[in-house]
Amino acid sequence: MNITIHSSFLAHNDPDAALAFYRDTLGFEVRKDVGYEGLRWITVGPPDQPATSIVLHPPAVDPGITDDERKTIVEMMAKGTYGGILLATKDLDGVFEKVQAADTDIVQEPTDQPYGVRDFAVRDPAGNLIRIQQQG
Repeated sequence: MNITIHSSFLAHNDPDAALAFYRDTLGFEVRKDVGYEGLRWITVGPPDQPATSIVLHPPAVDPGITDDERKTIVEMMAKGTYGGILLATKDLDGVFEKVQAADTDIVQEPTDQPYGVRDFAVRDPAGNLIRIQQQG
């Protein structure tokens, strides 16, 4: 059996800010930008990995979610505890310089972690924790 990761989902609360971060700061390509009833779903991904994407979606749009659950999701996003993803690059310092120059919320500068990787952490405009680690 061969299963691949096709898409991951991260919530956004400002589609234009999310687009600027993922496209302009991280260099991802926009694969889809779909609007429906005043909301936007934006699919982005690395240009050299066309089969792997991140879908940036409006929070709490599932019809099965209660109003209390929606409120909790919005509160967690505001605190930066709702979503996150781990990315990798061969040029950690170069990516960090670009991310830092974009006036983002840096959580941790490049650090050699005790578990054997070098990485840094940043929050995207919606508060999602993005860790980027040195690859190979």
